[in-house]
Amino acid sequence: MGIGIWQLIIILLIVLLLFGAKRLRNIGTDLGSAVKGFRSAIKDEEKDSSTSKIEQREGEVIEGEVTKSKDKV
Repeated sequence: MGIGIWQLIIILLIVLLLFGAKRLRNIGTDLGSAVKGFRSAIKDEEKDSSTSKIEQREGEVIEGEVTKSKDKV
């Protein structure tokens, strides 16, 4: 019904034979550094967006029409 442990081992052995241990290690290292860079970029973007929202609010000009409030105080 699903992929068993023996089938996974056979697939891994075939991939190891095709690419070689050194190339697989390099691919893993490159993939890990790419994920690490992606995560740090997301964190930096979150920091930048939170500070830019504050800066936008300080210099923001609101245009509109002033109307009387219906609520009586």
